[in-house]
Amino acid sequence: MLAYILRRVLATIPIMAVVGLFVFSLLYLAPGDPASIIAGDQASPADIERIRVALGLDRPFLIRFGAWVWDVLRGDLGTSIFTNMPVTTMIGQRIQPTLSLMAITLVLSLVTAIPLGVVAAWKQGSSIDRFCMIISTAGFSVPVYVIGYVLAYVFALDGFELGIGFFPVQGYTPIQDGIRPWFMNLVLPSIALGMVYMALIARITRATMLEVLSQEYVRTARAKGANQGSILFVHALKNAAVPIVTVVGIGFASLIGGAVVTESVFAIPGLGRLTVDAITRRDYPIIQGIVLMFSFVYVLVNLGVDLLYTLFDPRIRY
Repeated sequence: MLAYILRRVLATIPIMAVVGLFVFSLLYLAPGDPASIIAGDQASPADIERIRVALGLDRPFLIRFGAWVWDVLRGDLGTSIFTNMPVTTMIGQRIQPTLSLMAITLVLSLVTAIPLGVVAAWKQGSSIDRFCMIISTAGFSVPVYVIGYVLAYVFALDGFELGIGFFPVQGYTPIQDGIRPWFMNLVLPSIALGMVYMALIARITRATMLEVLSQEYVRTARAKGANQGSILFVHALKNAAVPIVTVVGIGFASLIGGAVVTESVFAIPGLGRLTVDAITRRDYPIIQGIVLMFSFVYVLVNLGVDLLYTLFDPRIRY
């Protein structure tokens, strides 16, 4: 088991190296002259040269890349071209809303999707099964921004006339200002963001549970008089956990990508909004810093998923 954990940890090093190279190359892969584009049509040659120096475009690629890697290892992600603030400071100011949104989305998705998939497998072919799969299909089919606008209209705008408009339509309340307003601000965005994630987990849970429920040991447990809840959640779900844990890690990427759209729809001042603003203004240091951070988080999540295998897969544990 220790050898497996060590291999998985060491495997993240070349992955992050490739990610870092790609992130740094974004500046050079952009069409045209980045300095001229950022400066605008009315900029003087001196302004363009200042931006070129700030971006390091006046130096050879390998030298600039080596200096950038050294800065990243020291926690320096560069300085914003437009605000002249350190990128790490700007990320620190925006990270709480994004982490809060993703945490609530993750919890809501798991506590909803896994029981939904288990019940659908238990009642295979019934109206309950079809209803669960309709919800999952809708989650896959409808874009995040459409779900967000519908939720905002029903539960925040038009909902006041129906007595259900008690959710804020936009903005974010820091958790230190109160747990209730913090949570209320994130309910609708979390539901909108989590629909695709929930649909993915529910469908995988159902498919895996159907396979496990057909095994001999499940029939033996039924023959011994085990109750249905014990069979579903103790015997079957535990053995179906490996594919579910895998898809939870893989689907985490949808949360990262969906957070950008969701924060824009609900005007949440998080990293998603910061990313959109940076792309609009072509503020490359911010774009590079956020993409690198999101990539690092995604790699860590998948590393955590791999390590969880040691709890569910006896072939690794022993």
